Amino acid sequence: MTTKIDKTGPVGTPSPAPENIKAIPVRHYGRWISAVVAIALLVTLVYAFAKGDVNWDAIPDYFFDGEVLKGVRNTIWITILSMVLGVALGIVLAVMRLSKNPVTSSIAWGYIWFFRGTPVYVQLLVWFNLGLVFHYINIMPIYKDEWSDFMTPFLAALLGLGLNEAAYMAEICRAGIQSVDEGQTEAAQALGMSHAKTLRRVVLPQAMRVIVPPTGNEFINMLKTTSLVIAVQYWDLLQATSEVGQNSGATAEMLFLAAAWYLILTSVLSVGQYYLERYYARGTSRNLPATPLQRIRVNLLSGSNRQGM
Repeated sequence: MTTKIDKTGPVGTPSPAPENIKAIPVRHYGRWISAVVAIALLVTLVYAFAKGDVNWDAIPDYFFDGEVLKGVRNTIWITILSMVLGVALGIVLAVMRLSKNPVTSSIAWGYIWFFRGTPVYVQLLVWFNLGLVFHYINIMPIYKDEWSDFMTPFLAALLGLGLNEAAYMAEICRAGIQSVDEGQTEAAQALGMSHAKTLRRVVLPQAMRVIVPPTGNEFINMLKTTSLVIAVQYWDLLQATSEVGQNSGATAEMLFLAAAWYLILTSVLSVGQYYLERYYARGTSRNLPATPLQRIRVNLLSGSNRQGM
């Protein structure tokens, strides 16, 4: 015979409240160890450069040197022009690549295959040394001159960087165009819009959401790739700092100066890319991410509210 024990207490007595669960976070000792090791390596690296034979005063002395600033301007200029050429030609190649005409699609595929398959440094040297193959350029009746006078360092740098970039931009644009639903094209054609107008007014604006982020990365990468134009004797940032370093005897210091300028320029481009991506995300995101200025404003307001309480 079993006896049931009533644990609920007398009738009408409320049940005791459940105890709060005390959550104990898991300790990740590996994270602390890796953080200590990373900080130790960073301190060792900084100490090594601080005690090394480096004339750090030479960097601020030549940071705004006239030749260095000229190299910075030329670097920005060749970056912009090369990207404009690459984007314009890349859009054309992307449309050709998607064409149903086998001739145009094959030509676009061959162009992309060649320029993506060979180093940009080699392409720069080829453009600069084509005078060994063609002594004259003769475009009757528009232009005729010696190749050495025609192929200047600026033109060799522009063609070498821009034509190479077009191959990569063609694939980026092709992916963006293919990301747009085919129903958009069919609806535009049903309204009587031509293929070119449909591409310009319907497809490309929607494809920009896919094209813009990698294009921004390509722009930043192009800025760094311009350092290779020293091979064709174009006066860019690296050429200027190398020349100043040889004349002043501060070769290593001028390389650090060049790295600092590249970091500044790429940081500015990264901020611009952020706002551009945010602009084209308006149609896809309900709540746009806060800008850095908005985050600072929110932090300042929250801080002032805490002080007022």
